Order: sequence, then C-alpha cells, then structure tokens
Amino acid sequence: MKKILFIMIAMAAVLSSCNDYETYGDKKEKERNAIAKFISDRSIVVISEDQFNQQGYTTDTTLNQYVKLDKSGVYMQIVRPGCGTAVQDGESTNLVSRFTEYDILEDTLSMSNNNANYSYGGVSVVTMPEIIAVKRSGASFTASFTSGLMLKAYSSSSVPSGWLVPLTYVKVGRPQSLTEECAKVRLIVPHSQGHAYASSNVTPYYYEITFQRES
Repeated sequence: MKKILFIMIAMAAVLSSCNDYETYGDKKEKERNAIAKFISDRSIVVISEDQFNQQGYTTDTTLNQYVKLDKSGVYMQIVRPGCGTAVQDGESTNLVSRFTEYDILEDTLSMSNNNANYSYGGVSVVTMPEIIAVKRSGASFTASFTSGLMLKAYSSSSVPSGWLVPLTYVKVGRPQSLTEECAKVRLIVPHSQGHAYASSNVTPYYYEITFQRES
C-alpha cells in the first residue's frame, strides 16, 4: 500500500511539473496577448502597409496610428520624419540615438537615457546616448552600438533588428534651425526583432527612439 501511495505521489509531482512547464508556443501566445492588450489599453489604431503607403509612408499621430510591418511584425508610429536626408544606399554613417524602453510583458519601464534624474552604474544616463554605426546596402541595414546605455546594459554591440526598421522611412540629419527636428519613432518590437534578452525570454518591448547623424 505504501509503495502504491509513493508511486501516486511521484506521478502527481511529475504531472504538476509538466503543467508548470511553459513551451515556446505558450510564451509566444503570452507575447501576442500582451501586445494586443498594450495596443488596446493605449487606443492604438493599427493600419496596414497598403494604407501606410497610400498615406505617403506616414502615420497620423492625431489618430494614434501605427503601421504593422508584415515582414518584421514590428508596429511603427512615425512621430517626426526628421530633417536632412535618409541613410543612402551604400552609405556608412554614425547615428546618435536616445530611447526609452518599456517591457510590455511586465508592464514596466526598463530603462531610458532621456531622464537626467536616472543613472546607470552611478553615471547619469543623459551622458550615454547611443552611438550606432550603420551601413545600408539596398533595402537592408546592418548596425552595431559603439557606445551608449544599450551597450552597457546588455553587454552587446548588436542593434535590435526592430530598431533598424524605421531607417527606411525617416531622415537622419542634424537640426540646423529651430524649425527642424530630429526623427522620432515609436515601436512595438516582438521578441524576434529585439535584443538577445528579448529573444531568449520571448519578451516584446515598446520603444520611443530618436535618430540623427553624429556629425
């Protein structure tokens, strides 16, 4: 009798462990639900790429429009298209970027280098803008962080693929007058287009990012 009881307890433990195990499919479903909730809670209006193209590659911020880009799965809002010129085919350049990163799954701010009240490792984050070495080849971009908060926080020079999506659509010049502004975008980046931590943990992130040339 004791032997049977022991076997039943062991089986129950195994079944409980199996029920607690979260598959990759489970995590992706949780990610999809978290993104859908984020979109709903913030009254985001998702438009198709066709509508985005018809609107001249713009998103209407008064309607809180985001375009869902089918190839990457990234949702993008162009807040400001920027000034100067875009990164040209065959061009290599350095961009200066500031950002805010929000963990959609945990519903919390991860980090930002926009706020003078915050520090990282005892150093003010405002002194750590992202410097991104970018190269364009046709419609493709490759990039790496050469300095900045993302590089320090994640110990990786790899730029999330989702960050490169807007570079097809924005200009990255430096403002030369009070009437000019640098490019600014808002992104919902699924784990497959994020940094290594996002990818390994199946975590989607929301970003606000600005871009301008270093010089």
